[in-house]
Amino acid sequence: MLSCTRGTRRRRIPVCGVTRCYVVPVLDHRMTSTGCAVKVACVGGGPAGLYFSLLMKLRDPAHEVTVHERRPAGATYGWGVTYWRAMLGWLHRHDPVSAQTLREHSVSWDRGIAHIGDHTLTQPGDEGFGIGRHRLLEILADRAAGLGVRLEYEDEITDPAQLPGADLVVAADGVHSALRRRRAAHFGTETTLGRNSYVWLGTTRVFSSFTFAFTETDHGWIWCYAYPFSEEHSTLVFECAPSTWRGLGLDRAPEADGLALLEKLFADTLAGEPLLARPPGDAHAGDAPWQAFRTVTNRTWHHGNVVLLGDAAHTTHYSIGAGTTLALEDAAALADALHRHSDPATACAEYARTRQRALLSVQSAARYSARWYENLPRYMRLPPEQMFALLGQRHSPLLPHVPPRLYHRLDRAVEHLGPLRRAKRRLGPRVAAALHRGSR
Repeated sequence: MLSCTRGTRRRRIPVCGVTRCYVVPVLDHRMTSTGCAVKVACVGGGPAGLYFSLLMKLRDPAHEVTVHERRPAGATYGWGVTYWRAMLGWLHRHDPVSAQTLREHSVSWDRGIAHIGDHTLTQPGDEGFGIGRHRLLEILADRAAGLGVRLEYEDEITDPAQLPGADLVVAADGVHSALRRRRAAHFGTETTLGRNSYVWLGTTRVFSSFTFAFTETDHGWIWCYAYPFSEEHSTLVFECAPSTWRGLGLDRAPEADGLALLEKLFADTLAGEPLLARPPGDAHAGDAPWQAFRTVTNRTWHHGNVVLLGDAAHTTHYSIGAGTTLALEDAAALADALHRHSDPATACAEYARTRQRALLSVQSAARYSARWYENLPRYMRLPPEQMFALLGQRHSPLLPHVPPRLYHRLDRAVEHLGPLRRAKRRLGPRVAAALHRGSR
């Protein structure tokens, strides 16, 4: 139980979710402070854990919050992460200081480009932003420390028993969460491996837009998603079917040979710039292996005084670019619930209900997006303009069941009829959420 040490007070804090088409927004609501100081141990110093920690201190400086991170300070994995204009506004409402710093260190784009064989196509889009994962963590850690959060690096926690006296243990330790695995039966954890193989790399080619590139080989199609995250580097995620991966020898090639092959296959896209397996000068970076995406779901998100956050609770396929956004939304939802309730069990139950409901449409979008890429040859027979258009429709639960050319014609017709277009945008997320619930 929490020990109340301060008087109650009322505060009004608006909370909004991301307004992308497949995300159910959380509308403004009022929150009442419980006036209780909480001792929180947050296991994992990624975006979710750091943002949750700093929001807890913003809501009440009396909270005692410690972040336990197993890696050394400054060590992380990956390259850049993405977010969108609506998310930037959401961050400003929660903490304008970290939001402003994040924006200052981000790069932006407002269009998408696809290289499909010998064709290059461009479409305008929502304003997107990229920032290096290392820089993002640095910003959040500095902000958290400035607010009084205690940061403990090289401190691996695998059992809640290592944290005596904590009112709440927040498992923000990622997709391979050790805390979740200890109670996997209670959480009802399910892990599904995607069919395709992918690898996350960097390059010194600085792209001006979010870029897709599709290359056909003797062993099938291989493609990448690319976006800038600084003035010096971009991220690329390469993906292909298992048969292509093995046929090209990427399953057994040494790292240097694998990079050289990808550079050759995507020479025009890279414009002569090299691929990088890890950031220059990063002594803590590990290997960059090919892997299959792990979709993690949990039936319940809390047990006793342990609650799951971010990738420990759920993952969504990288092709929808929402992982970091969802982690930060989780963090805010949990901090809000703890701010309203003195009982941690009540707060955690409310947090889980709110986020699981909001994630239904996102998880559906991610599942259909991954499936679209797993069935890529079905769409590569289309004219490039139609293929690019259906790339933007890959979240649709109807697309797998309608011939691609027919779907494209119907979609173009709907877009020219105002009432049907509005109905499609209103009902689409609801249909996707209903189908997702039915498939669980």
